[in-house]
Amino acid sequence: MTVENKVVVITGASSGIGEATAKLLASKGAKVVLGARREGRLQEIVDDIKKDGGKAAYHVTDVTVPEQVKALVQTAKDEFGGLDVIFNNAGIMPTSPISALHTDEWDQMIDINLKGVLNGVAAVMPDFVSQKHGHIITTSSVAGIKSFPGAGVYGATKFAVRNLMEVIRTESAQEGTNIRTSTLYPAAINTELLNTITDKDARNGMDQLYDAVGIAPISIARVVNFAIDQPEEVNVNEFTIYPTKQA
Repeated sequence: MTVENKVVVITGASSGIGEATAKLLASKGAKVVLGARREGRLQEIVDDIKKDGGKAAYHVTDVTVPEQVKALVQTAKDEFGGLDVIFNNAGIMPTSPISALHTDEWDQMIDINLKGVLNGVAAVMPDFVSQKHGHIITTSSVAGIKSFPGAGVYGATKFAVRNLMEVIRTESAQEGTNIRTSTLYPAAINTELLNTITDKDARNGMDQLYDAVGIAPISIARVVNFAIDQPEEVNVNEFTIYPTKQA
């Protein structure tokens, strides 16, 4: 499976990893469909891609609303005649100690980081099962494979994504639907994710870490490109991506 001419839906596409991935894949000949809540940013990115000769479209999407995610997928089919890949990338990271009881933020993380992924899976599954191919790529986190103080609920959503993706992979193999899955576990990547942290102490600690070791979102985009570019019979299903300087 090469990237060229593949139709790829990307959530959380208005900045950071989503934006970098959309631009990289489009430069490789993919047809990308961007979803996020900020229409102005989506329009700018699509315009940039088209100016560089790429093919792109967008649909304003809140991943917590199933109908909007389905509409995003429908946009891909309407614009480009089908769908090959969904990159479930939307997420937030308002980390804080459990004892701080930021329960509203707990709910938001569950709604976006977990239910948002489930909504993406539900939106593409009928097509992927029917056509007997497809690729589901999802951004988890190193907090989805290790337990970090201050990231209890965030990590819980990312651990859940890890389990979900592996079950989709194994069920697809059993059912003969050929759906590939790839789960990404990024560490310190310089994106807008830190802006979702409201706890002062947590934000200060993360700022110091990211200032010291953080790397650019293109680092993750290259991994997504690699995963898609594998032959259909090859499923590279997990990637842990650390900055070289991060302990």
